[in-house]
Amino acid sequence: MPRTPKPFNEAARLALANGAPISSGAIESLIAQQEKHAAPRLAVLWAYYRNPMDSCGAAQSGGAGGRGYRLAQERGLPPRILGAWDRRAPAARFVGDDRAWQRKEVVVENDIAWRIQTMVDFMFGRPIKIASTAADPVLRETIEQAIAAVWDSSGGIALMQDMGLLGHVYGHVDLLIRALGEGDARVGATPRGSGEMEEGSVAERAARAVRVEVIEPPRGVALASERDYREIDAYVIRTRRDACAAESASAAPTLSGTLMRWWRSGLEGERPSEARPSTSTSPRDLFTTTEVFAGGTRQVYETNPTGETTLIDEGPALVHTEQGDRPPIIHIQNISQPFEYAGIGEVEPLIPLQDELNTRLSDRANRVTLQSFKMYLAKGLEGAASMPIAPGIIWSTDNPDAQVTAFGGDGASPSEDRHIDEVREAMDKISAVPPLASGVVRAKIGNLSSENALRITLLGLMSKTNRKRITYGRGIIRASELILEALHRQGILETTPRDRALRIDWTDPIPRDEQLALLAAQKKVDLGVPREQVLAELGY
Repeated sequence: MPRTPKPFNEAARLALANGAPISSGAIESLIAQQEKHAAPRLAVLWAYYRNPMDSCGAAQSGGAGGRGYRLAQERGLPPRILGAWDRRAPAARFVGDDRAWQRKEVVVENDIAWRIQTMVDFMFGRPIKIASTAADPVLRETIEQAIAAVWDSSGGIALMQDMGLLGHVYGHVDLLIRALGEGDARVGATPRGSGEMEEGSVAERAARAVRVEVIEPPRGVALASERDYREIDAYVIRTRRDACAAESASAAPTLSGTLMRWWRSGLEGERPSEARPSTSTSPRDLFTTTEVFAGGTRQVYETNPTGETTLIDEGPALVHTEQGDRPPIIHIQNISQPFEYAGIGEVEPLIPLQDELNTRLSDRANRVTLQSFKMYLAKGLEGAASMPIAPGIIWSTDNPDAQVTAFGGDGASPSEDRHIDEVREAMDKISAVPPLASGVVRAKIGNLSSENALRITLLGLMSKTNRKRITYGRGIIRASELILEALHRQGILETTPRDRALRIDWTDPIPRDEQLALLAAQKKVDLGVPREQVLAELGY
């Protein structure tokens, strides 16, 4: 049964792991800092990756012949290309040289998006296997099936690709382990002390009882521990929805309805304002749901369009509270950054080079436009202005000093081409993603065999991928351990901390020679490597 809504100022304060309370003022302070400092920066990162198109009028897109839209990456172009149409008063637009405010040819080539997508494909292009290291073979197989069922019901490989994409763009991403079961009656738990367990039924109940949700960085804000920056004392998730949708729902909020809204918001995500087209909904027409995790406790507040905040739900964060519990949040850094909560993303270092590339491409487009038409200067020809210019036309004159000089046309600019190539090479070095990784072969890749040549050419990308597998792999294992902890607390699958030890078997993203791979696998088996691990490396 849902709890009776209580005013925000009368809600019980949450206790942190170290015993210090977190008040409503501290929650509001965390959210205010997030929206003032972090959210605008995160919005720029997403805008440069997504490069969304925003429709606009003819005046803003370059006059009557404009394309009718603008792209997000145009923000990095200089005024001499974008023009000063939007920056000057109407009276000043028609005074002086129009070349100062006229919009030029704009060329935007999004080199960031395909590099990010290639990195995600190398990380999560194929399903991974989460293997148990429990001593009991039957329990080991049951654990693996239960974990696989929970991840598959939460989205499977698509969820991991979303996790990788958000981590690559923002620099970090958070996972929430949510226990949906309400006691043994909700999930049909296995009786304690029973003998054999039915693997299929355990996996099915596990899929219904636990979910893994991806929390987008603009929606989640963490209160890091003062003792260890890698630990989280509290975590706040804020979700907004339209008041019209809220009014069509039931007047009394239910737990199942609230969980469904959270689940949908976790899958679809709230993109930054710059990545979405603007709507007519004002901030006063929005319902805001704030979910607060502190220690082993969870509270949910709802703020209506009038600004009134009430506590609509309260309970344990993971089935029931135990000593030493922390929020069931797993923080994953894309590339680890010492002594910082946020990791290192892939978009931020590429933004200056992306702006430079778009600027030079736009300059070249303007030059080609001005020089692509041949022009003629006629001297000593009477009526030259009215003479037709077409194939087969003959001009004649009695003036021996008459002449026709052709000029214009697209002239070669080696320095410009070289500069553009150097910018692209700089982006290749910073991202470690050469064009070959996306299937673009510009030249021969060597005289070696195809597999060895690919590995040498993609050595930087492979090294970077292996480095990120440490951070993402640690987060996936920690999330899987919390899944087993939630199943244990619900009585679905009883395990000990030693039984919850896991490992990840990654697949090789580069195509391998089948004969050589089988020969290497046979040698590994002869050396004593477990057969299951060898098969997992082969993708079976």
